[in-house]
Amino acid sequence: MKNKHIALILILLIVLADQLTKWWVLEGFLREDPSAALNFFEWFTSSERLPFGGIYVLPFFNLVMVWNEGVSFGLLNGFGETALILSFLSICISIGLGVWMLKTERNFIRYTLAITIGGAIGNVIDRLRFGAVADFLDIHVMGYHWPAFNLSDSAITLGVALLLIDTIFLSKKP
Repeated sequence: MKNKHIALILILLIVLADQLTKWWVLEGFLREDPSAALNFFEWFTSSERLPFGGIYVLPFFNLVMVWNEGVSFGLLNGFGETALILSFLSICISIGLGVWMLKTERNFIRYTLAITIGGAIGNVIDRLRFGAVADFLDIHVMGYHWPAFNLSDSAITLGVALLLIDTIFLSKKP
């Protein structure tokens, strides 16, 4: 039972970290008028979308403001009710993963699923608030440019990668 509580806390921590980093970057760095910056609670209850923009940080890294109305890497952008459909699908998948998380006896799987669910919930919150996901991390190296992403995207990617590693290399084969 204790490990299930840890997994639920992990979900909450990822969602909180995702929302706090979005607020910190959007309000602290990307808002054009710093005097108009919202505190976290004002920001969290607002549906205001900051305009696209960005700031240089390092030769390979920028903070940008990109509103992703589609799925990963902007796929399905521009389809009318995409945000609601994707939110519904994400919630359904998260519920399924949550059931798996609560039933599994393996802590590695439980925590991996918690990481994935936390990331999914973080992006669902954005889709329901803004009609799009706030992406702000921009990495580019030697002419190659990775699409902008956020902490939730990283959590989902890490969780899925760990599940694949477990499935391919760690699970006991019959």
